[in-house]
Amino acid sequence: MTNYLDFEKPLAEIEGKAEELRAMARTSDGMDVEEEAGALDRKAEAMLRDLYRNLTPWRKCQVARHPERPHCRDYIAQLFTEYTPLAGDRNFADDHAVMGGLARLADRPVMVIGHEKGHDTKSRIAHNFGMARPEGYRKAIRLMDMADRFGLPVVTLVDTPGAYPGKGAEERGQSEAIARATEKCLQIGVPLVSVIIGEGGSGGAVAFASANRVAMLQHSVYSVISPEGCASILWKDAEKMREAAEALRLTAQDLARLGVADRIVDEPLGGAHRDTEATITAVGRALEAMLSELGAKSPAQLVEDRRRKFLDMGSKGLAA
Repeated sequence: MTNYLDFEKPLAEIEGKAEELRAMARTSDGMDVEEEAGALDRKAEAMLRDLYRNLTPWRKCQVARHPERPHCRDYIAQLFTEYTPLAGDRNFADDHAVMGGLARLADRPVMVIGHEKGHDTKSRIAHNFGMARPEGYRKAIRLMDMADRFGLPVVTLVDTPGAYPGKGAEERGQSEAIARATEKCLQIGVPLVSVIIGEGGSGGAVAFASANRVAMLQHSVYSVISPEGCASILWKDAEKMREAAEALRLTAQDLARLGVADRIVDEPLGGAHRDTEATITAVGRALEAMLSELGAKSPAQLVEDRRRKFLDMGSKGLAA
C-alpha cells in the first residue's frame, strides 16, 4: 500500500520500518531481520485494528475516497463474464464517467451500469473523476430501457462525488437528465439492485441507486451533499467538514438504521483497498443474494416493492 490517509500516518511509519528491514536483508548476505520485522508487523496489525475499530464519519469519507479502492471496472472484470460495453446516449456523446453493458453474473444475464473514477491521473481525467454529465445519465436510461425490454436484471455500481456541475452540463440539461434517470429506475419492471462501492454523492448517485435493494460497503458513504459542501453552506467554512459529516448521517451503519441501505458488505481490515479481491468477492455474493430475493416477483410487484421502499425510508431509526 503506497497511499496512507492522514489518520494512518503512525501506521505508515511502522509498516515502512518493517519494509526497510526486509529491504536491507535482501541486499545483505546472512542478515536475519525476520524476527524484528515480524514484531513490527504485529504492532502494525494491532494499530490497524485500533484505528478502524470505531471510525468517525469523516474518516469513513476518507476511506471511501481512497485512490486505491477498487472501482467499477475492477468489479466488472472480476465478477462479470461476457461483458459487452455499450456506449453513447444516441443524442450527444459518450460519457466516460459512466460505463455499462450486457454481461453475466454467476451465469445470469444482466445489465451492469456504474460510475468509473479512474486509477491514475490520466484515467481520472478521462473519466472526469466519476462525475457524470447529462449524456452519462441518458446512456444509463437507454441501457435500463434495453434491460426492461429484454427482461434483464439491472446491477448498478455507485461511486461518484456527484454529477458534474460544469456550464456545458447545465446547458445540456443536467438536472433533467438526473431526474429522468431516477424516474426510469422507479419505472422498470425488472429487478434493480445497487451497491455503493465508494462515494454516493447527491442526485448523481440517486439516479443509479433508486433500486429495489441497496447494499453499501462497510466504509462507503451516501449523502445529499459532500461534507465539505455542507460545511461551506452551513458554516461558510469548508474546514467544518468533520462536524458536517457527523450531522449528515452518511455512513452505511446510519443508513441501514434509516432503511436507506438494505445490507452492509463487510470490508477487509483497513478498508477495501487492502484486499480488493476479497472485497469484490463479497460484493458479488451480496449481488447474487439480492437478485435471488427478487427473482420471483412480477414486474408490477417489483415496481411496488421499489415504491414501498422509498415511502418507508426514515420511518424507523430516527431516534438512534
